[in-house]
Amino acid sequence: MATALTAPRRPLFLPAYDTESGGFCLEACRKIARLHRQRGIPATFFIVGKLLETEGAAYRELLDEPGLFEIASHTYSHKLLRDHGICGPGASPEEIHEELYRGKALVEDCFGRPCLGLRPGCGFDVGFRGAPSVLAEIVGAGFKYVSSRLWGPHTTVPAPLEQAHTYAEDGFPQLWEFPGHGWHENVLKGHNATPGRLLLWPPFYPEMQVHGYVKTPAEEFGVQRFFIDRAVADGLEYATLIWHPWSLNRFDPDMRMLELLFDHVAQQGMGFARFEDLWRSRQ
Repeated sequence: MATALTAPRRPLFLPAYDTESGGFCLEACRKIARLHRQRGIPATFFIVGKLLETEGAAYRELLDEPGLFEIASHTYSHKLLRDHGICGPGASPEEIHEELYRGKALVEDCFGRPCLGLRPGCGFDVGFRGAPSVLAEIVGAGFKYVSSRLWGPHTTVPAPLEQAHTYAEDGFPQLWEFPGHGWHENVLKGHNATPGRLLLWPPFYPEMQVHGYVKTPAEEFGVQRFFIDRAVADGLEYATLIWHPWSLNRFDPDMRMLELLFDHVAQQGMGFARFEDLWRSRQ
């Protein structure tokens, strides 16, 4: 008897934007939100709380569509929640408490809906593994998931296609980690001053080497599509890239790279989702 073949699972793609720069991000988010609305593509915006103190009304008017846009926290003021190999030492326990609680409250007060997720400033190579006091503050604040693993081993780039896990080993099985993938696109373009020690040797993905900063949206797309294609080839659950509205807009004001990437994701038969959707699928 013939056995029916099951089609391979296609990963989800989670568009996400680290929204952290006053004025510059708002201008960029207007273009990004327009593109998402035109295509009906959901997205997650991780927003620094301080922006909502000064530009909250504008962000609410722009992004208050719960079925399309998830609004999550990018902390209150982008202070580091633990020591970082490149960006410097972590904040004090008192500052960490404020970054978590105040950042979350500002999202909820501005948009009138629960803030489920957290992306810490800069992110870390191991996320919050081995940081039980910070994890206790995150859970105590009411976050359901974090997206904090944003670097490769030893704080290098690109971040590998690690998949979801909990912090059960640290005593917090209820808290999900959804790692980010690929290059920090602002680093890929040279928009942030960084030390030379960024690339892992031997490389995690030897077939995908970058020689210098990208110069055009098409060249950036050529780098970013690698992680989409690899996620499909490996049959992963999801892929997501590390994007910053201010940097996207400075490099590519027409958002051509996003259009190319969204077209490619659709051509690969992948669905689009928010981080919130990924978390809810586990409940």
